Amino acid sequence: MSKVVVGRGDRWPPRSPVRRAASLRTFEFALHRNGLGPVAGVDEAGRGACAGPLVVAACVLKPTQLASLADLDDSKKLSEKTREVLYRSVTKYALSYSAVVIPAAEIDRIGIHVANIEGMRRAISGLDVSPGYVLSDGFTVPGLTAPSLPVIGGDGAAACIAGASIIAKVTRDRIMKAMDDDFPGYSFAVHKGYSTGLHMDSLDRLGPCREHRMSYRNVAARAAGTPK
Repeated sequence: MSKVVVGRGDRWPPRSPVRRAASLRTFEFALHRNGLGPVAGVDEAGRGACAGPLVVAACVLKPTQLASLADLDDSKKLSEKTREVLYRSVTKYALSYSAVVIPAAEIDRIGIHVANIEGMRRAISGLDVSPGYVLSDGFTVPGLTAPSLPVIGGDGAAACIAGASIIAKVTRDRIMKAMDDDFPGYSFAVHKGYSTGLHMDSLDRLGPCREHRMSYRNVAARAAGTPK
């Protein structure tokens, strides 16, 4: 029986079977098997907040599976204590990682989507290794120097994206806790800048501070004295 071998010129990237691997490593293992590593994951924290920065992180994990990273998952599904433990493990054992902080003023100037895309580009370019492939959480990131693939629910499906999610989330939470000391009364350490009832009550009472995103409708309305 003859066998048809599909080479690079026929189909790219090569599509070897993607089988369930340990933990969330399926995507990375498949890409490494096809010579497309190192594989970087990229994710953000703070996109939906109306105060504080957007933090975007990129992460390249080593091909080996480590027991200390076995609990990697979507950072939003994990407790704060677990995120802190995983943050220490990811930053210790990752092949490379990078975090980019985009302040509220820049988000107001260029818009949240552009800020997110630009942050992902910066985070990837800040890695110490050049990735052979990039996995992003949910949508395409144009302008990267390596081929990329958007993964729906990526931070719960690919370990490198989950690692980036942990770095972004913990980094941003630490910033928001420090911000609580600089801007007392807003409870930034509690709601982390998201539009909770507690946060909106603080905005109604105090008005926006310089860390609020003035381009967001709920902040702008309160700045104008017409809460909505």
